Amino acid sequence: MPELPEVEALRAFLQQHLIGATIARVELLAFSALKTFQLPLAALQGAEVTEVRRYGKFIAIDAGGSWLVFHLARAGWLTWMDAMPAKPARPGRGPLSLRVVLDDDSGFDLTEMGTQRKLAVYVVNEPSEIAMVSTLGPDPLADSFDSDALAAILAKAGRAQLKGVLRDQRVIAGIGNAYSDEILHAAKLSPFKPSNALTPDEQERLFRAIKDELGDAIERSVGRAAKELKGEKKIGLRVHGRTGEPCDVCGTTIAEVSFADSSLQYCPGCQTGGKPLADRRMSKLLK
Repeated sequence: MPELPEVEALRAFLQQHLIGATIARVELLAFSALKTFQLPLAALQGAEVTEVRRYGKFIAIDAGGSWLVFHLARAGWLTWMDAMPAKPARPGRGPLSLRVVLDDDSGFDLTEMGTQRKLAVYVVNEPSEIAMVSTLGPDPLADSFDSDALAAILAKAGRAQLKGVLRDQRVIAGIGNAYSDEILHAAKLSPFKPSNALTPDEQERLFRAIKDELGDAIERSVGRAAKELKGEKKIGLRVHGRTGEPCDVCGTTIAEVSFADSSLQYCPGCQTGGKPLADRRMSKLLK
């Protein structure tokens, strides 16, 4: 799933390529992807792009006062082409969900792999009209997101586990499964530790890890072509998706906890005092 660093890199890429361009046509190929009906896709045609914003994991494109907003979900991606096909695409069972063609024949496709169709596209007067945008928590890259702001978030979360708090978009916008693993590893904190049980030193480590891990990932990603971002993300991850490999900090074998539709990875040596965390999926099977 694209998370804040990749989405920020896509925003920067699109800003470089879209500002000042005019949208020639928009083709909807997966009808389930369009979540709004107040404004038609045709409202974007003939409009000049003036701004590209990011809200958490959402990208919002201002085209003549109407906004095209999309969320790539778990299996979605953006593919840029300098020369789009001249003929309109046909709806089908393929991964193509939406095509945007500019007046110079360049443009981008939004695609989604797999059978679960969760990629979401909106056409609105303002991004705040989208409920999932208006309820987003603070952006961890914002200047206002300081150590005091994080302390207040942790206190309000109570005994909720850190992993869940970091991933909750209503609490902090933009962090997903992969970067929450990376942040907790850098902060040397268990993903299951209660949010309100952190010492001041642990809170500061978590704050610095959030800023540093996201900042470093953005620095690696911004400026790259959209097609390179997936590979760059995977290369930069130290624990997420690396079950069974040695931790590059302490050498302990990276472990995993599996859930119904996801998993987390952590280093027992760095994060849990050498103790393995219970695999919730296996625990249920054994009951």
